[in-house]
Amino acid sequence: MNFKQPITRRQSLRKLLHLTGCLALTGAATWPGKSPFSAGAASANNKFLVEGIGQTDGYDVKALTRKTFEAAGGMGQFVSKGDIVVIKPNLSWARRPDLAATTHPEVMEAVVELCQEAGAKKVRIADNTIHDARRCFAITGAGMVAKNTGADLIFPRSTLMRDMKLQGNRLGIWPVFVPLIEADKLINLPVAKHHSLSTLTLGMKNWIGGVGGSRWSLHQDISQSIVDLAHFFKPDLTLIDAVRIMTRNGPSGGSTADVEAKNTLILSNDPVAVDAKAALLFGRQPKDIGFIRLAQKQGLGSYDFQNLNYQKVVL
Repeated sequence: MNFKQPITRRQSLRKLLHLTGCLALTGAATWPGKSPFSAGAASANNKFLVEGIGQTDGYDVKALTRKTFEAAGGMGQFVSKGDIVVIKPNLSWARRPDLAATTHPEVMEAVVELCQEAGAKKVRIADNTIHDARRCFAITGAGMVAKNTGADLIFPRSTLMRDMKLQGNRLGIWPVFVPLIEADKLINLPVAKHHSLSTLTLGMKNWIGGVGGSRWSLHQDISQSIVDLAHFFKPDLTLIDAVRIMTRNGPSGGSTADVEAKNTLILSNDPVAVDAKAALLFGRQPKDIGFIRLAQKQGLGSYDFQNLNYQKVVL
């Protein structure tokens, strides 16, 4: 395969799937089943949002993760036998889990296990970290998750970056982290936290860790950069980890004084709605967050999450 010429995501998927012997050549697969929460359905009536809340003292984070997916019809609604699933957490910083700068390892581990139980052929964890990847994977707990579950932990390196046509309003040709576009199913697994430029880091902003190149450049006109990346990657599901949220000094933090327990998980197949719901945890209205407002305007989804199929589950 010649990667010297920039290619679109669809072209890349077509070539990669051909090489692996797969038959599905579209970026958006359709899942079987009659559940109203099927992620494969294109109709707005089949968009869903599930909010899982841990209310009991000492509740189990993995159990809450499982219960949240059960309310959406189970992982089998989204992951099929033989799928290669890539999970994109936020592992950018070499920070302990209690500092809420990175995705909670117990949430990550539960999602990996659910994918495996649904019949995934392979589950991969991939993020292009800011701090040294080995330190990030060790300190955040991602390395232990991979060890416990057998998931592949993908180390970011230049050989896994390929120039692709993002076809965004701001971003044109940009280096993309190849494992993310090789996936049969792509699950976005961000942590919810404050950000000094974009106000919040939620699901859509997590895709900055899905590309290479100059992060400084991405932070210019950051809302449009975020939306361009979200349009390109289009995950099958987003699960926002708000078990603990960083309320200030984001995105890296470094003090437990910046952290507040929300004991919440938010799952959706609408990338705008899931971010909108999470914004409320910070006392922010979705329409006041630049990238959420812009994403709705440009047709990526809707922050009017009240119109989605909604469930709240409590553990």
